[in-house]
Amino acid sequence: MNQTNNPVSLADICIGTTCKISSVDLDGLLKRRVLDLGILPGTSVECIRRSPAGDPVAYRVRGTTIALRSHDARQIRVHPI
Repeated sequence: MNQTNNPVSLADICIGTTCKISSVDLDGLLKRRVLDLGILPGTSVECIRRSPAGDPVAYRVRGTTIALRSHDARQIRVHPI
């Protein structure tokens, strides 16, 4: 898939897939938190692990591993690369 296609939700990315953030559609403090963690449009993100229950999911962003709940990750749009 290339970046001319429509973006998909970060929550829909498979383990081992790297993508670029297209938009962050969160509000309030949560938006501030993810932006402070480096989840900005144009940033590369890799899905690295799901918890045994499937939620949250660990992502590698700028060399750091962070966990996001699926509900929140659905508000982040990405282009797989």
